Order: sequence, then structure tokens, then C-alpha cells
Amino acid sequence: MRFPIVLLVTVAVAFAQQPAPKAYTGAADVTAMIAKAKKERKPDQGNFIQPLLQIAPYGVVNLESRVQGIDTNPNVHETEAELIYVIEGAGTFTTGGTLKNETRGKGANRTGTGIEGGTSRRIAKGDWVLVPEGTAHAFTKTEGSLVIASLHFPKPPK
Repeated sequence: MRFPIVLLVTVAVAFAQQPAPKAYTGAADVTAMIAKAKKERKPDQGNFIQPLLQIAPYGVVNLESRVQGIDTNPNVHETEAELIYVIEGAGTFTTGGTLKNETRGKGANRTGTGIEGGTSRRIAKGDWVLVPEGTAHAFTKTEGSLVIASLHFPKPPK
């Protein structure tokens, strides 16, 4: 009798740890999430991330909120491309080049203290950027605030 109870508890815990599927986020929800980021961000927090959409096995679309004066470290996603849409605000986005002082991050990600080389461009509301896997990229020089939707997706099999 003890084994089925332990199994049931284990399964319940496993399901409880899985994020609830979220296939729709409306404009009012996005507005509320932007307000939440402004209210709950810590003074030294460079990026406030919240899930917009999330259904396995497709991954997560995140809402990322950045503020002026706090740049985040550049990174490289070795096995995932990243699709970015600017919801509001503006800043500088650099792609390409190589990471300075590179270190291993979580999973198949690398980070650094800057980018040597690369191409910098100003991005603003309505812009789209596709960053191929293995490409260094960084957000800098945020003008007030910068809110993006970001989708990571795996490189397709050959």
C-alpha cells in the first residue's frame, strides 16, 4: 500500500513543477506584465523576465523588460536561435563578433563581459531581429526602457 502512495505523491510533485500551459496572452495581460516589471524590478536588475506563452515541447516566449543604465552581459546560445520583437522602447542591439572574457553559462549558453567586433544597430518599437544559434548578441544603451518578446527555438535537425 505504501508504494502506490509514494508513486502518486511523486507524480503529483512532478506535475506541480511543470509550468501550466499558456497558449494565449492578450494585450491587457502584456500591459499588466509591463507594469509588474516596472513595479517589482530590483534597482540593480538588468532584465526582468516573465513568460508570455508556454507549451511543451515548443518552448517559452518571454517578455523581457530592460532599463536605461543597466546593461546585461552579452551571450551566445549554442543550440538555439532567438527571435526578438520590440514591444516598446529602444536601445542598441549588437550581433556577431566574439565574446570578451567568455565563461560557460547555463546549459549550452556562453556569456561574456562584452563583444569584440559585431554589428550594432538601434532597435525600437515594431522591430524584429533573428539571432542564429552560435551568434554573440547583446542589448546596450537602453533609452529609458526596452520591452521585447523573445522566443528561443532549437536548430532543426539535419
